[in-house]
Amino acid sequence: MRSDASMSVRQTLIQALAIYDMDRTVTRGPTYGPFLWFAMTRLAPWRALLAPISLLTTILYGLRIIDRGRLKEWNYRLLIGRPRPERLEPVVQRFAERQVATNILTGARARLAEDKAAGRRLVMATASYGLYAAAIAKRLGFDDVIATETLPDSEGRIVARISGANCYGLGKLDMIEAWLQREGLERAAVHIRFYSDHVSDAPVHAWSDEAFATNPHNRLARVARDAGWEVLEWRDRRRA
Repeated sequence: MRSDASMSVRQTLIQALAIYDMDRTVTRGPTYGPFLWFAMTRLAPWRALLAPISLLTTILYGLRIIDRGRLKEWNYRLLIGRPRPERLEPVVQRFAERQVATNILTGARARLAEDKAAGRRLVMATASYGLYAAAIAKRLGFDDVIATETLPDSEGRIVARISGANCYGLGKLDMIEAWLQREGLERAAVHIRFYSDHVSDAPVHAWSDEAFATNPHNRLARVARDAGWEVLEWRDRRRA
């Protein structure tokens, strides 16, 4: 039987993490489409003429001819193109400011503050592009961001090509585990809370120590009920 002293030492070695999805978990609505439109209207308004083509890419995704990662790449290229970092960065910062001012759920702000006050390390894990998710996360007090990353082209322009995997579904779990390894954190030495609204994140819910189905859609609500996960509802019902 372990002594109280040894148990106390082990508890001090455990690092507490609170990992949050972003879209519709922390935010009221999605951010990817609004970001594309926001950036397009400021960098290349003429690309609005290409918007109907993005409807075709959505149909191709719905028919499972292309995957979610390819959908994101194609729509970015159509609506934003290949901006240089010095042109894109001010747009990203203005977009993040607008999102934080208008698109963050009150319940999410409160829970982030609670987790922070309890000493938990705040991590955002999102399928959104890190190029703008990181700017939003910084303004909300997150310590780390795990997101879908992009590769620059040979001239250093910010293009849509995804670096590695799209941070979605099982890919998100893989990326969180890879992040833990890079940070030198063993899974047994961390206690993880995970918050997400979507059933695609169920693998991460099941892997975490405390799973919160947050603003869940119907499929996740059913999975959460069967698995015994706590359900949190932060949505404004009038908006919903």
